[in-house]
Amino acid sequence: MSKRWSISIPASTANLGPGFDSIGIALDKYLELEVELASAWKIDNLSENLPDVPNPKDHLIIQAAEKTAELYGQSLLPCHLSVKSEIPLARGMGSSASAIVAGVELANQVLELELTAQDKLKVATLMEGHPDNAAASIFGGFTISSSADNGEIHVFHAYHIDASFVLFIPNFELKTEAARNVLPDSYTRQVSAQASATASLLTAAFLSQSFEQAGVYMEQDLFHEPYRLDLIPESREIKVAAKNAGAFGTCISGAGPTLLSLVQKGSEQEFISKLDGIFPNFQLVPVEMNRTGIVVKNKNGSAVFSN
Repeated sequence: MSKRWSISIPASTANLGPGFDSIGIALDKYLELEVELASAWKIDNLSENLPDVPNPKDHLIIQAAEKTAELYGQSLLPCHLSVKSEIPLARGMGSSASAIVAGVELANQVLELELTAQDKLKVATLMEGHPDNAAASIFGGFTISSSADNGEIHVFHAYHIDASFVLFIPNFELKTEAARNVLPDSYTRQVSAQASATASLLTAAFLSQSFEQAGVYMEQDLFHEPYRLDLIPESREIKVAAKNAGAFGTCISGAGPTLLSLVQKGSEQEFISKLDGIFPNFQLVPVEMNRTGIVVKNKNGSAVFSN
C-alpha cells in the first residue's frame, strides 16, 4: 500500500439557472491535498481560501473521511494533510462539496476501499444533503443528478461540452443557510411546470452546444433566483452589464453570491476588459469546464484514479 498520495478535486457550479439542486458543472479551480500516513492528524494550510480549524477532528475533510470509514466498518489511520485551494469559501463554488469529496477519496485510498464513483457520490450526498455539486466534482464535466427516496443517486454526465465561463466572485460571503431560508416552501403547479420545462430546454441546449439558447434559459429560473438575487448586492446590474458585454446569459452560481456568465469561447478577456472597474467588489475570473473529476496520484506521481 502506498503511504503518500496527492488528491485533486475540482470546484463546481450548481443550480445552473433553472437546474435547481440538479445541474452541476465541474470548473477548473481546485482543492488539492498532499496526504501522508502519520502518527496523529495534522493539517497544514498552504494557501488562502481555507478555514482555520485548530482541531483537525473538526475539519470537514477529516470528518468526511472518518464518516466514510465508519460507513464501511473500518477505522481510519491518521494522516498529515498539506492543503491548498483555489475555491473561495461560501461563494457558491462548491467549497464544502469539494472538501467532502476529498475526505471520501482520502478514506478510499488509505483504506483501499476501491469505491466506484457512484459509491463516492452516495457517501458525499449523505453528508452534503444533495448531489449536484458533489456529482460534478467526482465525475467532472456537465452533470445532472437526483437523489431518490430509496437512497439511490441517479446521475448523468457529459464531457463534450466546449463551454467557457466568467465568474463574478465577490469580496463578501453568503452562507447557504441564509440563501435557503428565502426560498418558498412550495410552488404552484403552473410555476413548477414552467420551471421544469425551462430546465429541460437548458439541458438540451447545453448538450447540443447551442450556447446562445442556453444563455436565454439560464436567465429564466423560477425556483431560486427571483428570491436570492436581492441577497447579492449589484447582482441585477451585473446581469444587465454582462449581457451588454456579450454574455449569452448570467445566473447565480450555486446559492451565491458568485455569479456565472456563459460566454463565447475565446472572448473571455475581451468580456472582462469591457467590465473592468465597473464592479469593484467583484473579481472577474475566466474558467473552463473540468473534464477529469477526481484525480489521485501516488508518491511516484502516477495517476491511480481519475474519472
